[in-house]
Amino acid sequence: MAADLTPPVARPAGQTLLDLSVPGRRASSLPACDVPLAPLPAGPLVRQGLRLPEVSEVEVVRYFTRLSTLNYSVETGMYPLGSCTMKYNPKRHEDGARLPGFAWAHPLAPEAASQGVLQVLHELQGYLAEITGMTGVSLAPMAGAHGEFAGILIMRAYHQSRGDTARTKVLVPDSAHGTNPATAAMAGYQVQAIRSDAKGNCDLDDLRNALGPNVAGMMLTQPNTLGLFDTNILEIAAELHRHGAVLYGDGANMNALLGRAKPGAMGFDVMHLNLHKTFSTPHGGGGPGAGPVCVAPHLLPFLPTPVITQDAGGYHLTAPEATIGPMGGFHGNFGVLLRAYAYIRTLGEAGLREVTDNAVLNANYLRSRLAGLYALKYDRPCMHEVVLAGTLQKAKGVNTLAIAKRLIDYGFHPPTIYFPLIVEEALMVEPTETESRENLDAFVAAMQAIAREVEESPEVVRSAPHFTPVGRLDEATAARKPYLRWRPSE
Repeated sequence: MAADLTPPVARPAGQTLLDLSVPGRRASSLPACDVPLAPLPAGPLVRQGLRLPEVSEVEVVRYFTRLSTLNYSVETGMYPLGSCTMKYNPKRHEDGARLPGFAWAHPLAPEAASQGVLQVLHELQGYLAEITGMTGVSLAPMAGAHGEFAGILIMRAYHQSRGDTARTKVLVPDSAHGTNPATAAMAGYQVQAIRSDAKGNCDLDDLRNALGPNVAGMMLTQPNTLGLFDTNILEIAAELHRHGAVLYGDGANMNALLGRAKPGAMGFDVMHLNLHKTFSTPHGGGGPGAGPVCVAPHLLPFLPTPVITQDAGGYHLTAPEATIGPMGGFHGNFGVLLRAYAYIRTLGEAGLREVTDNAVLNANYLRSRLAGLYALKYDRPCMHEVVLAGTLQKAKGVNTLAIAKRLIDYGFHPPTIYFPLIVEEALMVEPTETESRENLDAFVAAMQAIAREVEESPEVVRSAPHFTPVGRLDEATAARKPYLRWRPSE
């Protein structure tokens, strides 16, 4: 597969409305003003000398329509971001969230007028408890990181309730998501890393050496962020519990376990779920999220409020007896929770199991097709994502960043790169269960073509991308010295 070297548009890349500006051209024709003009504000409220474009309406419409076509989304192509699970979101669940009885439900409405909404939330709690093998669920946290924070606060409240205040440390694997150590630190804990062994599992000897009366718990993702199922999980749970510590589960990768394995049966005490990763709610863009937190029986009293309960009188918003308190306003992002509810009800038990089967199958298909061309630090079957490495290409002068940029020329969003940190030149790819074999084959062909280019014409890869409105950006400077408002060209 060779990239098309013909630029996709005739208009120069990066052209702005100022480039289209013609003096005196207007986008509308207004009648003469027939009321007295109001004076403009004085002082710095009015900026002078602004270079504003003078363009027709058709130029404005075409400009912004073209800009919109440059946005990449999961609805325009494969989004193989490892660890992020950018799967396609079914539209029927969007329709369900827009039903007037749900869309217009007010969070301050009395319980008697909200029984339908509360029933949905109560049933969702039950579904998530069944799926995870946990006993209780709170839907209050409004994002994955929010649920993660709730889980650690529950851990802390549990130890404090027993007067066990000497536990000041949380253990985190060296392959973990960056949110794990950040969350533990936010809750006031010291963080100690636990190394991975040669197979990509948690190193049991390192774990045993770290355990003691000062350890509150461990934050573990299963499968881990290397895309691997930690086969030491039962021993890990037993060691933590033997020392009175709590095993916290980062549920980011639950889409590799649906219907096949339950964290509760593995020994996890508390975990959160990323509904945008596993249960097909909207992901990214700064919009609303949901990160329910699930607990084992001994942690039920500490769940954040509210928890939905049911009795003969209907459904109620309740506060557990030793709750860590509310995580935000009202009872979570209901529209997002409703989408997850619709996803679970649409698929059912067999469908959820098929999600896992296809996610794992797709990732291992990519692994088998690309092994040899790209390095594998942990050469064993993966779960829902595969972590490749660009070390073979780097030895020839082309790093992983260049490979990712070159993928853009082939029409694919780049995968996650340089993570996990313990894999040199990491290329973390998650195809998700919603991509067809044809799409996977096209992605493989692009990766194969790039590997050939590294051998035959490495400068083409090093200088990519070639057909985007802008080329290589100074990302370090952009992060440290961002432009926070529009600036005209000098």
